[in-house]
Amino acid sequence: MELVTLSQPELDRLAALQRYLDSRLTQTEAARQLGISERQFRRLMRRLEAEGPAGVGSRRRGRPGNNRLPSATIARALELVRERYHDFGPTFAAEKLLEVHGIRLSHETLRKAMIAADLWQSRRRPQRQVHPPRERRPCRGELLQLDGSHHRWFEERGSKCVLMVAVDDATSALFAAWFAVSESTDAYFSLLRSLIEEHGRPIAVYTDRHTALTSTGRSSNNTQVGRALRELDIELICANTPQAKGRVERAHQTLQRRLLRELRLRQISDIDKANNYLPEFIADYNRRFAVTPRCASDASRSCMAFDLDFILTKRLTRTLSKNLTFQIDGELYQIVQTVLPARLRYVAVDIDYAAGMRVWRRGERLCVNHLGPTREARTVAAKDLEIRYNHQQPNPKKAHTPTSTHPWRCYPDRGNAPTQPPPDTSTLRAPDTSALR
Repeated sequence: MELVTLSQPELDRLAALQRYLDSRLTQTEAARQLGISERQFRRLMRRLEAEGPAGVGSRRRGRPGNNRLPSATIARALELVRERYHDFGPTFAAEKLLEVHGIRLSHETLRKAMIAADLWQSRRRPQRQVHPPRERRPCRGELLQLDGSHHRWFEERGSKCVLMVAVDDATSALFAAWFAVSESTDAYFSLLRSLIEEHGRPIAVYTDRHTALTSTGRSSNNTQVGRALRELDIELICANTPQAKGRVERAHQTLQRRLLRELRLRQISDIDKANNYLPEFIADYNRRFAVTPRCASDASRSCMAFDLDFILTKRLTRTLSKNLTFQIDGELYQIVQTVLPARLRYVAVDIDYAAGMRVWRRGERLCVNHLGPTREARTVAAKDLEIRYNHQQPNPKKAHTPTSTHPWRCYPDRGNAPTQPPPDTSTLRAPDTSALR
């Protein structure tokens, strides 16, 4: 007895043909149920009568598909992946093969080929703690998630730095990105300036509890960045866990896989060139990964009424000395203005490393002269320092003995200090009293 293999659609087709043979369906009704023409139905009937149930099965079963890729194409793709994209994922490698080399492969086909060639390992994700998803904001620009990604973005070609990122909560689009040396107040100011000038002011920003954003005191946003957000009328929301701002955390993973390799392909190894390339990368990133918001309106607000040069700067208060000098970061400055307001004691200092330092007093800008460091440290050689601390120990303080003419030795009944020193009694002998015994 021959074993016949049929799929479920082929079994349904065989059942419809059998109902026709049993005169329970007409030819037109059976063809309409199968979704084929009456001519095709008659062909199936002839194959059923000639070959039996096996005639209903597909003639292509067990044969290679017509759209199967040539083995030479897959071998060429694997060769390129092995040479240039050895640490790329299947999806990213498939995009590069199409864009750079003109080889069109689906990421699933390339993934299977890379696994067979030991170029990729199927990763099973471990079970993690389940965090309930938070619904996206409906409007674009309503909520932005800000964070910094510390990574070796230039690999061995440059030093480690941080990528400041602003991700829209409604669309997952990159609003702004900025490379900086560290996640500091100046880095957040540069990121805010970039996204506000490009997209306007958002309603709120969602961040972690970095020291540049919040402090440990009673006030939760008394930092320089918190002060700037208050003046820009932007609400600051601080997350308690990284999972709460999961969209920007997920964007970090994608950026560390894609942006790092794009920088490598373009031989970019410094922060300035990387910041110049970021607008091109952001446009391509948003084209691939941004989603459509639920609401078509844009919640971003205009920034025409705000002076970003004045707001996005470090604002400090310094007390003036009598000669109108003050100190900042170990440097001494002096006000050189000829006409000064009365009783000038305090000044406001704005520090912007791009535009310099500006000193204000009640809205009036003052002229300042840089006098140099407050105290110049003297360079001491290591040998001299060792001799000083190992051999030159401080001498103990000797006890002071007053002289014989010191007023402390004068008796009160004499009135004046003695003009002659008292006789030396150390050489006097005791009287001989042996005769009296």
